[in-house]
Amino acid sequence: MPVPDHARGYETFTGEIGRTTADSTPAWKRPPVAPAGSPNIIVVLVDDMGFSDIGPFGSEIETPTLDRLAQRGIRLTNYHTTPLCSPSRAALLTGLNSHRAGFGFVANADPGYPGLRLELADDVLTLPEILRAGGYATYAVGKWHLVRDATMNPAAHRDSWPTQRGFDRYYGSLEGFNSFFHPNQIVSDSSALDIEEYPENYYVTDDLTDKAISYLQDLRAHDADKPFFLYFAHIAMHGPLQAKDVDLAKYRGRYAQGWDEVRRSRFAAQLAQGLFAPGTEQQPRNTEPGYEAQEWDSLSQEEQRRFARYMEVYAAMVDSIDQSLGRILDIVDQLGETEDTIVVFTSDNGGTAEGGPVGTRSYLAEFAHTDDPDWVGDVPHDEELIGTARLGVHYPRGWGQASNTPFRFYKGQTFAGGVRVPFIVSWPKGLPANRIRDEYTYVTDLAPTLLELAGVTRPAVRNGLPAKEFDGVSAVEVLRVEHARSRHVEQYSEMSGHRGFYRDGWKLLALHDPGSDVDAPNWQLFDVRTDPTELHDVAAGNPEKVRELAQAWDDAGWRNTVFPLLTRQDLARRRPEEARLSEPVRILPGTPTLERYRSQRLIAYRDFAVTAELAGYRADDEGVLVAHGDPQGGYLLYVEDGRITFGFNAFGRYAEVSAPIAAGTREITLTATVRPRLRWDFALTLDGTSVAALPGQVQLVGMAPWTGISVGVDARGPVAWELRERRGPFRYTGTLRAITYTPGPLRVPEPVVRAVESQAELVAE
Repeated sequence: MPVPDHARGYETFTGEIGRTTADSTPAWKRPPVAPAGSPNIIVVLVDDMGFSDIGPFGSEIETPTLDRLAQRGIRLTNYHTTPLCSPSRAALLTGLNSHRAGFGFVANADPGYPGLRLELADDVLTLPEILRAGGYATYAVGKWHLVRDATMNPAAHRDSWPTQRGFDRYYGSLEGFNSFFHPNQIVSDSSALDIEEYPENYYVTDDLTDKAISYLQDLRAHDADKPFFLYFAHIAMHGPLQAKDVDLAKYRGRYAQGWDEVRRSRFAAQLAQGLFAPGTEQQPRNTEPGYEAQEWDSLSQEEQRRFARYMEVYAAMVDSIDQSLGRILDIVDQLGETEDTIVVFTSDNGGTAEGGPVGTRSYLAEFAHTDDPDWVGDVPHDEELIGTARLGVHYPRGWGQASNTPFRFYKGQTFAGGVRVPFIVSWPKGLPANRIRDEYTYVTDLAPTLLELAGVTRPAVRNGLPAKEFDGVSAVEVLRVEHARSRHVEQYSEMSGHRGFYRDGWKLLALHDPGSDVDAPNWQLFDVRTDPTELHDVAAGNPEKVRELAQAWDDAGWRNTVFPLLTRQDLARRRPEEARLSEPVRILPGTPTLERYRSQRLIAYRDFAVTAELAGYRADDEGVLVAHGDPQGGYLLYVEDGRITFGFNAFGRYAEVSAPIAAGTREITLTATVRPRLRWDFALTLDGTSVAALPGQVQLVGMAPWTGISVGVDARGPVAWELRERRGPFRYTGTLRAITYTPGPLRVPEPVVRAVESQAELVAE
C-alpha cells in the first residue's frame, strides 16, 4: 500500500513500507567507503624546523628514518609554506591561502577582521573532513594551534577544535608550544585530561608517538581494510628546547665548531646531494640590524661553550623526531601496509630567531622584551641544566640561520629562510623513489595532491554552505613525471607587514620595519631561477617588473582577505567579551587545573588578591593551598611544619617568605600590588593580620605563568622544584573550602601592556 501523505519519518527511506514487515522491504544507510586501493596517509608536520635540519637536506644530525624515507620517495627542494605556525597549519589542512582560511596570524591574537578571525569558518572544509566523508579513519596527535587562546577552556565553544573539524580522535596540545616534560595541558578528543603529575621519564614526543601507534593498532584490530589519515603535528622543534638525557648524550661536544662551520658544511652537503645547482651562493651571515648573526670566532670562549650546548639540545630533539617516525613506520610495516601508505614529512615554517642574539635560559622572560634595562631575558642558570626539565631555553639566532641554510632570515619573514622548508613524500606503490624535484610548490597544494592520490572527491558543501574552493593545485604530475612544470605559478605571502609575491621564477619581497608605515613596502626583486638564495636584489634594473608584481600582490591581497594590514599594535587587541575572564572567581578543591589563558587573565598587569578559606587550620595540616605556574615562572602558597609559605618563581629565580600559622586560622590572603617597571609587591595576611611580605618581584607577563591554577595541590609542572623533589605534588591534607581570586584594575600603562603582549605574540607562534 502507498504511504499516506500525512505520514512522517519516511521521506528518505529507500525500501518499501507496508502495514507489517510481511509487506515491507528493509533498507539500510551505508557508511562511506573509500575507493578501492586508497592508500593510508601519514602527514608529519614539524614545528620551526629549518630547511637544512635533516640528513636528506644536508644536516649532520642523525636521521636514519628520514634518510630511508628520502631514498624510497621524493624530496621537494622548492616547497614553500607561510612564515608562521597557525597560518601554515590552516593552509595545509584546508588547501586555502591562510588569510582566506581566517589565519592571517597566529591564533593567540584577535584583531577582529575577516582574514584574522583565527578560527575556521563554517564554509571552510578541512582535509580530514573530506577524507572522513570519503571513507577514511582520521586521527590527529600533537600541536593544533587553530583555536584562539580564549577558547581553549571547557566553557568555550569548540567549533575549531580537532574533533569538530574532521578528526575521529585527537590527542595533544591546543597551544602554540608547550613544555616537553611538564605540558601545561593535554587534550584527549574534546576534553583536557585532569593530570596531577606526569610519570617519571615522561617526554611529550614519546607520549604523542605512543598514542598515534595505539590509534593505528586499535583501528586494525577492528577493521583490516579501512584506510587511515594520521596527522602527526609535532610540538618540537618549538621552544622551550628540552631533550631526554639519552638523546642529549649523543650530541655532547658535537657543535664546538660553531654555526659558521655548520652552515658551510651543510651547504656543501646540499650541493653534493644535488639540492642546488652548481654555482649557487650562500651569504656568510645575516647582517641586517635586528636579524644579524654574530661571527662565531668573535664570541668569547664562555659564549661559545654555552651557545654550543643549545644546539646540542636542538640536535637531540631532531633525533627524537626521527626516532618517533621510525616507531610509527615500524608499526605500519608490521601491519603489512608500507607499500600502501603515503608518508609526508615537512615543517610549518623555517628556523627561528626568537632566542635573540645570545639565546635564553629563561624562555618566557625572553618573550617579555620590556624597555626596563634591569629586565633579565636570560636568567644566568647553571649551564648543566640547559636542555633539562628545570629550564626553558632557546638557542641564539646564529643557530637559526644555520637551521635555514643556505637561505636568509628566519621564521616570521617572507624571505626563503622563513618559508622554504624540507619536504619528503613517499608512496612505494604509487610514486617514484629516490627523486628530487625543484619545481615551485606551496603548502596549499598538499590537500588537493593527497586527495587526488587517494581518489577522494572534495564535497562542494559544508554545513549547508557552499565550501570555499581550494587555492592550492594538485602537484601529482610534478611528483610522477620528470621535468613536469608546476601549475602553481604565482603566490602572495604576508605576515605582520612582511610581504612577498612569486610569479614564474620572480620573487618580490619586502621586510617590514616595525617603526615604519605598514603599507609602504621597500620592495626587493630576485630572479630565483638563477638566484635561489635571494642574495642579489635586481629591483633597480627592473622597475617595470617591480610595478607589475607589486600590483599583483595588491590584487591578491584583496582576493585573499589580507586587508586591513596588521600592525604590531593590533597584536594585543582582544575581544571585549574577554573582560569576563578577569572577573572574581571562587574555585573549589577538586576543580581540574584551570586553563592557562583563563588563569593568566586573573593576574596579568593588575593588582590581585588570592584568598584561601579554611575550615580552621590544625597543627598537622600541610600541603599546597594554591599553585599557578611551573618551573618557568609562577607562585604558590603551601603549609609545612606549622608555617605558611609564599613562594614566587620569577622566570626561574625562586624566592619565598614564611610565617608561623596558628591553630584555628580560617583565612589566608595573598595580595599583589603593581609597582613601576613591571614589578609586584606581595603581602601575606592570616585572618587579617599581616605576617610576611615579598616586595619588588618582576611581574609574570607575556605568556607566563604557563601552567594554570590548581587548588589544593601543585599540579603538573612544579613551581618550586625543590619542594616537588621533597614532597611531590603535595596535596593539602586539611579542610580547604575554596580559593578565591579577586582581580583588581589594570595598573600597568596600556602602551607598556601593548608592547609586551604584541612582542609575545610575535615570538610565541
